[in-house]
Amino acid sequence: MARSSTQTTRLLTLGALLVLVATFFAPIWWVSLTAPNYPPDAFPDGIRIHFHFDGVFNGCKGTVIKDSDIYQGDLGDEREEEFRGQSSQKQSLDCVHEMNTINHYVGMYPIDAGAPVERGLSRYFFGFFAAMLAAFAFPARKTQTTVLALGFLAVAAWMGGEMLGAGRMGEVLEHYRVAAGAYFNEPAIIARWTANLELALKVTMAGLVAAMLVVLAGVWYSRPFSLLLALIPALLPIFFLIDYAGWLWFFGHNLHPWGAFTVKAFMPTVFGEGKVAQFSTYSYPYIGYGMLLLVTGLLLPAILLRRKAMREGQA
Repeated sequence: MARSSTQTTRLLTLGALLVLVATFFAPIWWVSLTAPNYPPDAFPDGIRIHFHFDGVFNGCKGTVIKDSDIYQGDLGDEREEEFRGQSSQKQSLDCVHEMNTINHYVGMYPIDAGAPVERGLSRYFFGFFAAMLAAFAFPARKTQTTVLALGFLAVAAWMGGEMLGAGRMGEVLEHYRVAAGAYFNEPAIIARWTANLELALKVTMAGLVAAMLVVLAGVWYSRPFSLLLALIPALLPIFFLIDYAGWLWFFGHNLHPWGAFTVKAFMPTVFGEGKVAQFSTYSYPYIGYGMLLLVTGLLLPAILLRRKAMREGQA
């Protein structure tokens, strides 16, 4: 019976590990805006974007429109002539750019300026969680600490090599600098924000290494502590929602006077349907979030089985 319980716990944990890795590459949440000037025949899903752990991506793949279909303003004689000359051509719509343009009218930051630390370091956080689950798959404390040590060492080397050695830090900072300054022509302020982001990235990297040491020490000195190896990844759906809602609050409560329209600070819709000016908003979980819930569903019984085995002295 004990052996069967151990094997079941291991299978559940390894299954959760595989799903977790796949989740990193899947869209977690989708958001869409609809309005009268975006007709359903041209925009069946509205202006739609997909949130991944490492970025925001176009959700209007396959949608083609005429430039003239979305022409709404006065671009000036020269630009308007160029625009009209292209009106007969069709092109794929970049809904991330389109939504940023819409948000700009109310003074909202571009979407790519949000969660820069989380997006920049997400792959290493997933490596951290993967190492924890790989260790949890083994009941013996010595094996757990060995797997953790090797996994954490690999993640730390990967993170340091990419961020500090291969120039990924610079890429993250440059992406943020361009995104944050897209509609905000204040180079000095953008430079200060970028410097703050660099500091935040380095502090978070150091914090992740510190967390590795704490987890490693906790598993070595306290047997019940090892249950956190699975419990923390199992709570990822909650962590995501808290972070997602927090950034939506930031965007809705940090509007700038560059907008053509003045609106009061507001909380964008986290889940469900909402309304902002003439736009209807839709915000719902997508494939990746369902996969996160599956990870939780696999890990919770694994935790209970391991806890029961520990109480009975079998683990």
